[in-house]
Amino acid sequence: MSLDKLLEDIKSYTKDPDLDLIKRAYYFAKEAHQGQFRVSGEPFVIHPLEVAKIMARLELDVISISAALLHDVVEDTPVTTEELREEFGPEIELLVNGVTKLSKIDFKSKEEHQAESLRKMFIAMAKDIRVILIKLSDRLHNMKTLKFLPKKKQIAKATETLEIYAPLAHRLGISHLKWELEDLCFRYLEEDKYYELAKKIAKNRSQREAYIDKVISSLQGKIVDAEISADIYGRPKHLYSIYQKMIKQDKDFSEIYDLTAIRVIVSSVKECYQVLGIIHELWSPMPGRIKDYVAMPKSNMYQSLHTTVIGPKGEPLEIQIRTWEMHRTAEYGIAAHWRYKEGNKKEEDFQRKISWLRQLLEWQKDLNDAKEFMETLKIDLFEDEVFVFTPKGDVISLPSEATPVDFAYNIHTDIGHTCVGAKVNSKMVPIEYRLQNGDIVEILTTSNSGPSRDWLNFVKTSRAKSKIKRWFKEQRKEETSIKGKEMLESRLKKDGINLKESEKQKKLEEIAKRLGVSDVESLYAGIGYNKFSVSQVVKRLIPPKKKDSPEYELTKLKKKRNVRRNAPNKGIKVKGLDGLLVKISKCCNPVPGDEVSGYITRGRGVSVHRSDCPNLQNLVETEEERIVEVDWYVNQQTSYEVELKIEALNKRSLLNDLTTVVSEAKVNITSINARTTKNRLANINVSLEISSLAHMNDIIKKLEDIDGVLRVDRANPA
Repeated sequence: MSLDKLLEDIKSYTKDPDLDLIKRAYYFAKEAHQGQFRVSGEPFVIHPLEVAKIMARLELDVISISAALLHDVVEDTPVTTEELREEFGPEIELLVNGVTKLSKIDFKSKEEHQAESLRKMFIAMAKDIRVILIKLSDRLHNMKTLKFLPKKKQIAKATETLEIYAPLAHRLGISHLKWELEDLCFRYLEEDKYYELAKKIAKNRSQREAYIDKVISSLQGKIVDAEISADIYGRPKHLYSIYQKMIKQDKDFSEIYDLTAIRVIVSSVKECYQVLGIIHELWSPMPGRIKDYVAMPKSNMYQSLHTTVIGPKGEPLEIQIRTWEMHRTAEYGIAAHWRYKEGNKKEEDFQRKISWLRQLLEWQKDLNDAKEFMETLKIDLFEDEVFVFTPKGDVISLPSEATPVDFAYNIHTDIGHTCVGAKVNSKMVPIEYRLQNGDIVEILTTSNSGPSRDWLNFVKTSRAKSKIKRWFKEQRKEETSIKGKEMLESRLKKDGINLKESEKQKKLEEIAKRLGVSDVESLYAGIGYNKFSVSQVVKRLIPPKKKDSPEYELTKLKKKRNVRRNAPNKGIKVKGLDGLLVKISKCCNPVPGDEVSGYITRGRGVSVHRSDCPNLQNLVETEEERIVEVDWYVNQQTSYEVELKIEALNKRSLLNDLTTVVSEAKVNITSINARTTKNRLANINVSLEISSLAHMNDIIKKLEDIDGVLRVDRANPA
């Protein structure tokens, strides 16, 4: 029956749809997911079917909806992309592959996994925007069924949705998806406030509806008198938008009057402005509250006239005026325009509408760090807009609080690099000036200048930040390369190493390749940046000498004066030998239960590392003969330091709750470092003294049980 409903929905807006393709996709997915169930207990195939229904609400094509039905088969079943391509063709394979997570690759952290999955999705979006429409529909259905997941997963999923997917829906102009996602996130992240606000809104609903009906009746009469045909209706504001307004304006619910906005839909742009005049004749407009998004559309294609007036009760009343075409774009956004990719004359218009995505792909290439990528992505998706003009009258959309430097880089990278000042409305302004709506901006440049590092402290756009950072990186590379070469030559001279220039160059090329850089100049720059140590390069450069066996090294070590009988062994046995000085390496802090190896230091005993420690891996490459087997031999009460990373919701009692749990477990805290993020999260690093891996896992479990704690992990080796 659900499939029949989907087919009916598609027929309602598509002429002669290929329903056989939809049926084939559904039954293929049903067979592939046979025996799989969601946490709710429903057969898994219900999920892709519901995602397809959401896609049909966006009035998308048969290919998109078929891909929605198949979007989980590659990730969650044995079906391969090759089989999918053979069965359904390259277009559906591209869409499904774009949505599929990077689940078969190992990442260092959850954040890196998330960043790389999003990068992959954005690249697929650039090829076909329908990828993100499937992903948003998938996320909406997952949010609707979130109640079946544990509380911690609910919070984690809702946080990610509020930070990434709701802003994406906004940037793509799909307002009804954005509001649904935000309200669902609000419900799970601020449950008490959500239901309290819903209760307050419901309390006076009948009075508010009567008031809105009266306003609509008055306005309808005036519009009819002007011989304009219009649809007028009240639009209740969504819970999350009301909550955000209360927070931003520091107001109580009783002080929020415009809980319902009025929307007027007419046939032409001319009628939009006529209706605006009629409204202002009826009620006085509030100064500074008239916004013309018809003449200056938002970057997500949104167009409307907005005005806030003092209504019949003396309370603020928001009214939106738009045409039917603008209304469709406001509701469906990019989904209403994706057909423009079909190669007709509107192709250029479509590409302009998704130019922000091109910019996103451009700057993300410069960001290798997952954390930086995620933070910059969130900034780019969230920002409100300000509209300014070039001296020629072209409209430029920038994030709120953008500066002339952001404007300059938006025009062209070279204009940004050579910017030395700016005029706004024909007056000189500081380059950190915050641009306002309607400003006319002129950039002053000079060819022999370059950006300043101080600019990074005030620019708002990710484009400007990435271009400034890249400029400094390129400028520094040459001087850093010279510095790195001098450091290497000085070390070779000090160690008395003389190599023929041709032999040295050839070996350096091999070393550069092994260390993952393109050429010798980049290797020198890496030394200058301290990315590679001089010792690391020298050890690869000089011919290997015959080295003593590990057994001989151990014998020498036992004879050294500073290694005494009954030396502390920290619960470690070295190759079955006693009396060796053993120290636990601080870079990875191994504990009983970890897989470990030992490194014979020069005169300071054996240092013990976790087997996954990057420093150990480097030692294995350069001094393999000094690596020895070690085993845990814990027959005494010994404590070991371990560092944990905690991600949690930022709340007042958080640190108290954490320290209470640790104290009750009779564990010492040796250090603690806490910091908060813009999105109400706290990241805490805490070092504890524990007795074993099992002891550590027990502490982690207790910490994870604290209300508001999202994730607890052991810190990766430094």
